[in-house]
Amino acid sequence: MTAAQKTQDTQAKFSHKNPTHKETVLKFLALVAILLAYFIYMSIKYDAATGFGLAILSWSFFVLCTPVADGGFILAFPIRLLFGVKMAITQVVIWFVAIAINLYYVFASPQTYQLTLLTGLLEQILTQPYPYWSILLISAMGTFLSIYFGDEMMDVTHHQQREKHHQHGLKYRILLVLGLGILTVFAYYQLLNSLDIQMPQG
Repeated sequence: MTAAQKTQDTQAKFSHKNPTHKETVLKFLALVAILLAYFIYMSIKYDAATGFGLAILSWSFFVLCTPVADGGFILAFPIRLLFGVKMAITQVVIWFVAIAINLYYVFASPQTYQLTLLTGLLEQILTQPYPYWSILLISAMGTFLSIYFGDEMMDVTHHQQREKHHQHGLKYRILLVLGLGILTVFAYYQLLNSLDIQMPQG
């Protein structure tokens, strides 16, 4: 193994002392906490099986229909730490998992989508290819950019290296992700205006 390879391997390792890695862990823990809290709330409101279904459908919404990688990050981050697999690779697998989950619920339990506004919106996007699959396309592009950015930040060990990343193109990627986010918000605005989606009555 060359000196350069050893340096690269060292950079790829997680360090709890690294500010960037600490931020990543805190983000991961916050996302897991939100998902668990949502599952518990829905399980109390309905039942455990329904709560689980709504939780994973809501998770799939953030995987498929938002231009950031927060949904896939819940799985991609621990896989990156345990096995060293790039989060961008894991994210592709997660997309297929999210699609498979929705295929199951669309055919086996379509009524589940009607229990919350978020899952109702998800059903409309998935079942009306034109024009709402444009949301999926925009989200896929934004997710790839944000997860690629996350992989880069995980590879950074020293503060000077992190500053170098910020100075060399990182801000342009962030602006691009924000731009895709604005396009997504506009697409959702048009979607909500064209559909009669009401908040479910509790």
